[in-house]
Amino acid sequence: MLRVMTDTALSSPAADRPASLLLWRLLSLLYDFFPALALWMLLGAVFVAVYTISGHAARENIAPFSAWQWALWACCWVVTGLYATMSWRRGGQTLGMRPWRLRVVSLDGTGPTRRQLWLRYAVGSLSVLTAGLGFWWALVDRQRLTWHDRASGTRVVRLPKHCANPSGR
Repeated sequence: MLRVMTDTALSSPAADRPASLLLWRLLSLLYDFFPALALWMLLGAVFVAVYTISGHAARENIAPFSAWQWALWACCWVVTGLYATMSWRRGGQTLGMRPWRLRVVSLDGTGPTRRQLWLRYAVGSLSVLTAGLGFWWALVDRQRLTWHDRASGTRVVRLPKHCANPSGR
C-alpha cells in the first residue's frame, strides 16, 4: 500500500527546509553512478568466474537474456540497493549526496526506516526506468517532491553550509 503525503503531512519540522532542487539531485545521482559501477564490475567479475567454473568455455560470454544475465541484473539491482539504503540509514547520505549537502529524512525530520528506504529505492528505480519521469515530477510538484519521496514518506533536504574553519580563513 502506497502512503501518499498530503500538504498537512509536510508541515512537520523537516518541512522547514525546502526539498532539494532537482539539479542537486541529478548531480548526486551522477556521482553515485561511479561507486555503483565499481560494484557492478566486481559483481560481474564474480559472475564470469562462477560461469566459467560451472563448465562454460573460458572465452564464452554470458548469453543475452539468459537466466545468467537476468540473475546478474537482479544482483546488480540488489547490491546497488544495499549501497543506497545502507548509506541512507547510516548517515542519510550516499557518497554522491555529500558534496551537494543532500540528506534523506523522514517527514518528521528523523532517520527513515529500512522499509521507507527500500520503498524509496524501488520507486526511484521505476522513476529512472521511465526516462526519469519520477524525477521530472519534482518540477511540477508544489513541494518539489519526486515520486519516490511521496511514495516512501521521505524527502531530500539540502543542508546548510557549515564553516569548516571557525576563524573564517
